[in-house]
Amino acid sequence: MKKNSLVLVAFIFGILLGIVVFYSLSKPKQTLPIYRDIVEPIKSFSEIVKNISPSVVNISTTRTVNVPPSLEDLFEMLPPGGNSQIKKWKEMGMGSGVIVSSDGFILTNYHVVEQAEEIKVTLYDRRTFRANLVGADPKTDLAVIKIDAKDLPVSPWGNSDELQVGDFVLAIGNPYGLTHTVTMGIISATGRADVGIADYEDFIQTDAAINPGNSGGPLVNIRGQVIGINTAIFSRTGGYQGIGFAVPSNMARIIKDSLIRDGKVTRGWIGVTVQDLTPELAERFDLRESTGVIITDITKQSPAYYSGLRRGDIILEFNGKVISESAVLRNLVAQSKIGTEANLKVWRDGKILDLTVKVNQFPFETPLETKTYKRTKKAPENPLKGLVVIDLDPSMAKQIGAHLEDRGVLVYRIEPDSPAENSGIKKGDLILEIERQKITNSSEFYRIAQKLTRYDVMVLINRGGKYFYSVISSP
Repeated sequence: MKKNSLVLVAFIFGILLGIVVFYSLSKPKQTLPIYRDIVEPIKSFSEIVKNISPSVVNISTTRTVNVPPSLEDLFEMLPPGGNSQIKKWKEMGMGSGVIVSSDGFILTNYHVVEQAEEIKVTLYDRRTFRANLVGADPKTDLAVIKIDAKDLPVSPWGNSDELQVGDFVLAIGNPYGLTHTVTMGIISATGRADVGIADYEDFIQTDAAINPGNSGGPLVNIRGQVIGINTAIFSRTGGYQGIGFAVPSNMARIIKDSLIRDGKVTRGWIGVTVQDLTPELAERFDLRESTGVIITDITKQSPAYYSGLRRGDIILEFNGKVISESAVLRNLVAQSKIGTEANLKVWRDGKILDLTVKVNQFPFETPLETKTYKRTKKAPENPLKGLVVIDLDPSMAKQIGAHLEDRGVLVYRIEPDSPAENSGIKKGDLILEIERQKITNSSEFYRIAQKLTRYDVMVLINRGGKYFYSVISSP
């Protein structure tokens, strides 16, 4: 009897266990959180590519170049009546562009269409159009071309000021003629200046693969917005090496709008020459941080002149934006609307001043910044030792580009390996100030030099009409 009861219990238990197993196996499997976190971004990238690609175009150009005669050609020219004409060659170029309006305006790089005699645009749907150049801006390496088409797809634009290092980005273009190639990477850096590609630089640096033919194509964020125009690569071989540069969208939009509206770019100007603030200079101006740029010269009758700005003022902010280097100020001023007033925060004699300056149209080409020389370590000695200076006379002043009101001493000779030479001082420099004290003749210069008790000294230099501060140091 007991045996039958045990069998019955085991039978019932088996049935219940089978039911549990059946329902557990038939129940839909839930996606693991980690798997979902991987799949969703990949899916979103593919959606971005589907939305952006139709607005990306392939640009091919043709131009005529002169080919120098070969040795064989030169021999053919020798007989009387020989052909002495220089041979001409049709050179083909390629690049990318992004449609910025449904009626056919396309933004690309200036170097893509530079000197092009013929511009051909191929759309995503393989339609081909002849394009005309609307306007170009070599200073930012941007250009706008136009095709005769309507109802074209246009990509949304993003705010490049919101970019952060590490953000995912996609680069879309036509590298080596391979149309609509997509590469992925991150933002490696922002605000890259002094790259040597264009006059006005504020580049986004990315490790998304960019190769020849990508120029002019969009750099896109994970929201599917254009946040840059791919412009150049840093390469020793001509191919991808992990460093690419793009013009930020906020700069590109201003240039694009100006080119479409006026066919040219009008830039703002306030009339100052500035240099970056180093820790050594910041200490001299009693600033705790080396943020800001020093005004080294002010153009007479300029907005800066009438606003009360002075040489030696340090501009900390421009319209609420912190000025970390001279390139930042240059770009902000250039992009300001003509006729508006800009608010400045200025450091002067240990105090912060709030000033306003009117932005005028850029009247002529002039450098906005100068280089700051780095210190070179050496045994301690008087930093002005090894400098031989002479008084400035009117004939010399004209030769070196000095202004009529300038008073100072001319560097006549510099001893090799002296603190002055190691700090970048050159023969022909005009020294106007030592430690903010004006120098009018060589006697004053040597008197002050003999009284120096420290091993670094700040001087104001006029070099060929360009003013800048420099710290001559002897460690």
